[in-house]
Amino acid sequence: MALAMGSFALARADTVDLSTLDRGSPGPRAQVLVLGSVHLGQDLNKNKPFDPASLQPLLDRLAAFAPDTIAVESISGEGCDFMARHPRAYAADETDHYCPETADARKATGLDRPEALAQAADALRAWPATPTPAQRRRLASLFLAAGEPGSAMVQWLQLAPAERRAGDGLDAALAARLQRAETLPDESLQIGARLAARLGLQRLYAIDDHTGDNLDIADPRAYGTAIQGLWDDAAAPARPARERLDALRHGDDMLALYRYLNDPQRLRIAIRGDAGAALRDRSEPHYGQQYVAGWETRNLRMAANLRESFRQRPAARVLTVVGAMHKPWLDSLLGQMQNVDIVDAQRALADPAR
Repeated sequence: MALAMGSFALARADTVDLSTLDRGSPGPRAQVLVLGSVHLGQDLNKNKPFDPASLQPLLDRLAAFAPDTIAVESISGEGCDFMARHPRAYAADETDHYCPETADARKATGLDRPEALAQAADALRAWPATPTPAQRRRLASLFLAAGEPGSAMVQWLQLAPAERRAGDGLDAALAARLQRAETLPDESLQIGARLAARLGLQRLYAIDDHTGDNLDIADPRAYGTAIQGLWDDAAAPARPARERLDALRHGDDMLALYRYLNDPQRLRIAIRGDAGAALRDRSEPHYGQQYVAGWETRNLRMAANLRESFRQRPAARVLTVVGAMHKPWLDSLLGQMQNVDIVDAQRALADPAR
């Protein structure tokens, strides 16, 4: 019986090949650019203040791609509401870590997340070609109450400086919060929201998801020690690439940093030292393989959320800004979707004069 079970495991499955299903399709094709990013609040030189203007050359390259959909690595208001309603599955400290505070916006608007989300959707469906400042302030307040501050910032940045004030759902505290966020080192705001505002878009799409990577580990310390040990064993081959990345992170050329972050060879090295190292775990209870399973689940759900953001617009031009380690997984998963083309990030970031 054991031998027979083994033969099933070794047998090659006769699967349906979907890779050519869209060949010859007369419909339009979506263009998806996955931009791997550092986390601006964690990964840059802590000894000097972050300057949003340093990202201008990067934003110029991304604007040339002309996305009509911009997605970021944050959890949607709906996702955060789901996690909050299941406290036994998602600990409060975990939900608080990933989800923005909404109590202040609920106090100002009187709306909880679900109602704010519904009203924001209604506002967008009826959005005029030339919205008034009052309409933008109101929509910003709805996005804050919904738990989607990135989209609130998209509206705020499209207000004239004199109109960036309290009113129409924004009380003084919320207006001050948005003013502070204008310079926060956060890639969702400084890349996603600033680019969306520059292009006249009305919102961001939050695609992150942590509902499938919350592994139920009996001994978290043993798990952490095992994973770190696997990474340490694989660290030597990746050291030159890591040292170059560190130098760029502490430098002033943000465009050079993003070009290197998205370099396929660097990403191959990084993946081999992370998930590749974890998959080589030979010890019980195979923490390395559990880690990779959680990571894959998260990326699968992120890919599905991103696909949903343009499912009704087959010709969409989509930019998603995510931590660089997500890029290989999202490129691979989205590249399997029908009528979807993956845009070469290196070409998108290249000097147009070359």
